[in-house]
Amino acid sequence: MLDLFHGTALSRVPHSCLMQDEPELATGFSRKMSLKGKVGMLGIDHQHGRHRGHQPGADPGLPGWQRRSAVCRQRRQEVYAWVEKTLVRFQYTRLDKPGKGLVRRYLSRMTGLSRAQVTRLIALQRRTGRITAAAYERTRFATRYTAADVNLLAYVDKAHGNLSGPATQRILEREYSDYQQAAYVRLASISVAHLYRLRNSAAYRKRNTSYQPTRPTPIPIGQRRKPQPRGEPGFLRIDTVHQGDRDGRKGLYHINAVDEVTQWEIVAATPQISELWLLPVLESMLAQFPFAIRGFHSDNGSEFINYSVVRLLDKLRIEQTKSRAHHCGDNGLVEAKNGAVIRKHIGFGYIDAQHADAVDRFHREHLNPYVNFHRPCAVPEILTAANGKRRRIYLRWATPFELLREMPGCEKYLRPLVTLADLDQIVQSQSDTEAALAMQSAKRKLFQDVQPKRTAG
Repeated sequence: MLDLFHGTALSRVPHSCLMQDEPELATGFSRKMSLKGKVGMLGIDHQHGRHRGHQPGADPGLPGWQRRSAVCRQRRQEVYAWVEKTLVRFQYTRLDKPGKGLVRRYLSRMTGLSRAQVTRLIALQRRTGRITAAAYERTRFATRYTAADVNLLAYVDKAHGNLSGPATQRILEREYSDYQQAAYVRLASISVAHLYRLRNSAAYRKRNTSYQPTRPTPIPIGQRRKPQPRGEPGFLRIDTVHQGDRDGRKGLYHINAVDEVTQWEIVAATPQISELWLLPVLESMLAQFPFAIRGFHSDNGSEFINYSVVRLLDKLRIEQTKSRAHHCGDNGLVEAKNGAVIRKHIGFGYIDAQHADAVDRFHREHLNPYVNFHRPCAVPEILTAANGKRRRIYLRWATPFELLREMPGCEKYLRPLVTLADLDQIVQSQSDTEAALAMQSAKRKLFQDVQPKRTAG
């Protein structure tokens, strides 16, 4: 017999008895345990080295001391039950200090628990008589606001249109303090932070669900500023004019571009303002100006604020700017021309998109030459008061071509292959009134073609 106490061998121990191994250990050997009260000696010796079998999953090639730690892999409830049974069997409380130490080491070896864990389990068994695993309980804060309070908050938010947290908090406080509504007794003292937490709960969203429109994403296209032409031509203001709807069908669109300094104006027409239709029209319009284009200013419409237009302008080395917020006059020049030219001559009636080519041909051959060579426009003069306020007065009227010709060194602004002599020849080809009559005649013929035929009914 091998004595595990102090590492000494005992030849014979009186009052010894055989103890069968624990069923759950399944180690397949017996132990002889002996107690000697006066000496306080606990002996454990191994007999019957043959194994009775193995549990599924056990490795029969492992040595015995490793198989004895199989209890470490069992569930915690089973381990605690075995520790409790072992303490009762050995009458742990009656053992002296050396015997208790031997049992502690035995429990630690068989279960894989640390010394502190074994001590805690022994103390629990002495205090309660049982060793059971404590059930896990999540720490929860006391519930102050009930489901009725959440429903009441949703009711208040729906009535007031989902105000901000501080405003809603003040309403709840007034309902209880000023109007003596007992239902608001708990909500009257709610904090703004907790009010928002209740709003995010599932119960609140079932009672009051609000939807917000998609917020626009800022697009880094163009500079948001007013152009600075510094008295030089080539800085355009551009805008679109829609020619009405009928029976759910869109009419054609006019594209109006005006130079800020000379007021040279080019108007074109397109069936749609998508990229497929708009880009060729823009290229044609830019080519109709007699001078090089250096600036391109528009409002924030997506027909001009897109990457296709950016690539076109970058290829032509044209700077792109867009209107600023709360500055409605940034694009005021072209807005005025929309009414004074396009709406005056084309009107507000519906024109089907299929006639866009005919209207664009009229603009290019008749309207644009008349407006730029034969129609005088007001020339603004800016007066600055002592307090810095600026005021425009109009004392002079001239055609855009006259304003271009009066500029010092105007030839340097012209496009290649365009000369002042060519432009003068266009002016001298017909008088202002003759050009106006020709334009009006072409307009009447255009309207006869684009207007729907009326049938007698």
